Amino acid sequence: MMATVNRESYAAAAEKLTAGTQSATAAQLATTADEIVSVARLLRGEPRLRRALTDPSRPGAERGELLRSLLTGKLGTAAVDALVTLASGRWSAPNELLDATERLGVDTVLASAEKGGILADVEDELFRFAHVVAGSPKLAVTLSDPTAPADRRAKLAEDLLKGKSEAATVQLVKVALEGFGGRSFETSLGKLVELTAAKRDREVAYVTAAKVLDDAEEQRLSAKLSDLYGRQVSLKVAVDPSIIGGISVQVGSDLYDGTILRRLNEARQAFAK
Repeated sequence: MMATVNRESYAAAAEKLTAGTQSATAAQLATTADEIVSVARLLRGEPRLRRALTDPSRPGAERGELLRSLLTGKLGTAAVDALVTLASGRWSAPNELLDATERLGVDTVLASAEKGGILADVEDELFRFAHVVAGSPKLAVTLSDPTAPADRRAKLAEDLLKGKSEAATVQLVKVALEGFGGRSFETSLGKLVELTAAKRDREVAYVTAAKVLDDAEEQRLSAKLSDLYGRQVSLKVAVDPSIIGGISVQVGSDLYDGTILRRLNEARQAFAK
């Protein structure tokens, strides 16, 4: 979670970006998102620049103009103005500016997807890809390996998603590969699923079932969880026969485990005493 001072700096940049893109199309927003993500990538690879842009001994306006001098003519006006506002703010540490730049890029990708009417598709595609990665240890290791060139891992992800996912999904997966907010790749994917759901004003419920749930079962479960949490719930269902029967549901830090496997484990523990 951002510190208060960082949240204020981020909010000012987000407001600037919103004002500069009010009439933008989904495609134009996607281009702006690409530009912001490219600057996050630049900051990640240039620690000296991060320090210069967050140096508390330099006035905010001076730091902002330093970034403007680097970006003008290379990026669109909306992206430059928002990023200059970001750099002009107060930051508790250089990495906080990097995290905020990444978050601004992600939020802009999501705004583009929302305007294009594909936000729900992006949410589902991110979850499915995360599920594929989690189910393949070799793939997970390959994509998560920080010693492997980032462009090579990005190309692998692109090849896996080609023809199956929206461009916004591919862009977000690339952000996850960089380690969104300092997280691991798989944790980054999970966070991005949750941010996408939040953009749709929904909670994410991760459901593990022993068999595929039919539509009626999913609808009943979704309705119960929506009543419980007071907002719409987006179900993300994974099938795992090893739980034998029943389901488990995780929403945030809340875990509801009604699986037969849990009951058997509890019984074994009781008999072992």
